[in-house]
Amino acid sequence: MTKIYNKSSEIEKRRKLRQDITKAEKIIWEKIRNNQIENCKFRRQYSVDKFVIDFYSPILKLAIEIDGESHFEEGTAEYDRERQSYIESLGIKFIRFTNNDVYENLDGVLESIALKVRELRS
Repeated sequence: MTKIYNKSSEIEKRRKLRQDITKAEKIIWEKIRNNQIENCKFRRQYSVDKFVIDFYSPILKLAIEIDGESHFEEGTAEYDRERQSYIESLGIKFIRFTNNDVYENLDGVLESIALKVRELRS
């Protein structure tokens, strides 16, 4: 079977995204790293095939995406749908939030993540 997770060909892309983390992603990372949500391990900038997921729990196969302004540019919504559809075809569940969700309702975002983690564990 071909390796599709964290391919070495995507290492530079992942490294650059970790270095250029957005403010909203940084806020979420500080709240979910080190098993802070439901004792669940998340990784940041995890690649699946040629796509990079903002945050990913390999155990639960749960992807968390934080959609910034670039996700609302023309043509991006269709790309995001196709990308998400492909990744979901591999059995990975998605939960999405916008930057504004993070800035305006951080507690709600964190509770949504915790609920999804509990749901996937049951």
